[in-house]
Amino acid sequence: MKRSLILDVVVRAEFHALMVVSIYLLFAGHNSPGGGFAGGLVAGAALALRFVSLGPEAVRRTIRVAPTTILGVGLLFALGTAIIPLLTGHSLLDHGKVDLSAPILGDAKMTSAFTFDCGVFLVVVGLVAFLLDTFGEPEDEPVDIPPDRDESVA
Repeated sequence: MKRSLILDVVVRAEFHALMVVSIYLLFAGHNSPGGGFAGGLVAGAALALRFVSLGPEAVRRTIRVAPTTILGVGLLFALGTAIIPLLTGHSLLDHGKVDLSAPILGDAKMTSAFTFDCGVFLVVVGLVAFLLDTFGEPEDEPVDIPPDRDESVA
């Protein structure tokens, strides 16, 4: 298959920018449009572009962790965010808030909705990476049918 030089250069230049945009969408999702799903879709699109341009090995080198591990950790984040309030006597998916103080960055707040969004982000990225990994596997060898078997009988 002949590769496109223009596509290769554009994908190499834009991949990191798309990943930064996906992280921005993840963090901005509470106060403006975005969130874990939108950020995960942008990161998945960046991985898909890398897959189309550079092949499945480039995606495997980009994500060194098994896609099912990413998917599982995302599910644990989302499930933990949903279940922990039940264990503390609150309602399902009730959110909490923690005020943080960083020396250089200043005061910030973190809500459990952000943890849920991180879980959704990881689920979407893990699912896209899993699909791309599956699409990139080599095809199975054709199965030889023994000559004594009649193909007309199913």
